Amino acid sequence: MNNFLHKLFGTTPGTGVQPKEAIAYSVAGFGQNFICTIIGSYITVFMTDALLFGADGVMVGGVSGAVAVAVLMLAARVFDAFNDPIMGSVVDKTRTKWGKCRPYLKWMAIPIGIMTILCFLPVFSAESIYDGSKTVIAFTTIGAIYILWSVIYTIADVPYWGLSTCLTNNTEVRGNILTVARMFCTVGAGIVTIFVPMITGELTKQYKYADTAEDLALIAADKAEAIANMVANQGIDADAAARTFLGTVKQGMEIANAETLKWIYFVCAVVLVVAAIPMFFYGFKHTKERFTSDEEAPSLGHNLKLLFKNKELLLIVLSGILGGARMVYSYTGGLYFAKYILQNEGLYGIITLLVVPGGLVASILVPWMSKKFTKKWSYIAVHLFGGVVMAVMYFVGYDAPWKIAICAIGLVLLGIPQGVNNIITYAMIGDTVDYLEWKTGERGEGICFAMQTLINKIGMAVGAFIGVMSMAIAGINARTYEVQNPDALWNVLIISGVVSMFACAVPMFFYTITEKRQREMVAEIAARKNK
Repeated sequence: MNNFLHKLFGTTPGTGVQPKEAIAYSVAGFGQNFICTIIGSYITVFMTDALLFGADGVMVGGVSGAVAVAVLMLAARVFDAFNDPIMGSVVDKTRTKWGKCRPYLKWMAIPIGIMTILCFLPVFSAESIYDGSKTVIAFTTIGAIYILWSVIYTIADVPYWGLSTCLTNNTEVRGNILTVARMFCTVGAGIVTIFVPMITGELTKQYKYADTAEDLALIAADKAEAIANMVANQGIDADAAARTFLGTVKQGMEIANAETLKWIYFVCAVVLVVAAIPMFFYGFKHTKERFTSDEEAPSLGHNLKLLFKNKELLLIVLSGILGGARMVYSYTGGLYFAKYILQNEGLYGIITLLVVPGGLVASILVPWMSKKFTKKWSYIAVHLFGGVVMAVMYFVGYDAPWKIAICAIGLVLLGIPQGVNNIITYAMIGDTVDYLEWKTGERGEGICFAMQTLINKIGMAVGAFIGVMSMAIAGINARTYEVQNPDALWNVLIISGVVSMFACAVPMFFYTITEKRQREMVAEIAARKNK
């Protein structure tokens, strides 16, 4: 087994980074994605569906509740994303006996766990929000907690990814470690995205998708005496009396659905946090930093100047920002589509699961693709391919079984750019750390990998914003499950993905670091240090 692991990671027995460290690093990412995904995929749904900010008539400061949630998600994430350079600078200033990145896995595990649970506080009544008595208080409270969560998550996330460059400066070994780590992250995220909607769907199905005719018949039979009294005393017909009872029952079911959903999300958050925290500590305990600078820590201003000297990194950042909507179908919008259009939120798990096979295959092939075509051209090719796939899905549509089948195949294929992007981007940023040291004599792992977390957060911000806005554009009512314009949701999700896939490939045509050039830079850096 040990020989297999060395071959998998490309490591050398007894020298440099060892497989147990790579596995520990991956385990920490697995746990981190429990927390990241429960927030990234479900905090907006918690606000729109469990707290009913997405219900018709709910307003926050005169603005539609759903629109207010969309703006909050976008503003909070963009604000948090631009905290990443600050945190990157803090990491570069950190000096401890454990290193500069590792200690944050230990220090931040419990704080991020606590804040994650607080984001799903079940203290606000859905009914009080719907009638307006606590709308602003609830929105402000959850919004403030979410913003604070984002800041604390940054303190944990930036050093985690920066740690990969501290483990080794061998680009191939680092790429292999990141490949496995991203696979662990994907599995961690997949567990959350598959099982949480299955749980919420199963435990709330009694309240949703009711058939009016069947309900009328049941109520007419169950309330026969009361209906007869209404007919006799109020002079209305039996159908009207049954509908009156139906309206009362439905209203109670709508509130019960929201209240049940609220507690399900809270319990899921607690369970995931309890499972994730030990993984952070495991990653801390079983890794070791080898490549860090002992020079005096630079200032934030100096780090920002370094950032703008790293033109290769800035191209990756620009590409990541342009690609912010390429996976919007896997965020909130995909859940809304499954829940309100397909009328089975458990299918959201299937949507995300369909992406996994292509992603896993791509992840396995990344080392080969990088050697054969370079990271740059692999990145460009898979995103152009992804844009074509999404364009085909758009023109095919979703309103027939055979169309759904074609789109399912499309989702499998979309796993390829998703899988490649999840790994190659981190590996390319690692190469830009070497490029920066070659160019300036300073590595700046913190500030460089802060850009990766910035890209991730921009993607999550755009995904949440587009998802909730698509809900508003489609005229979805989270209380009654009514949808005024189903096609609008589909159009927004797919077209935004097509544009984003093509756009993110453009900056990478100007990226110049190849695998050969990276090895030459590392050799030149080593020669300078040995003089």
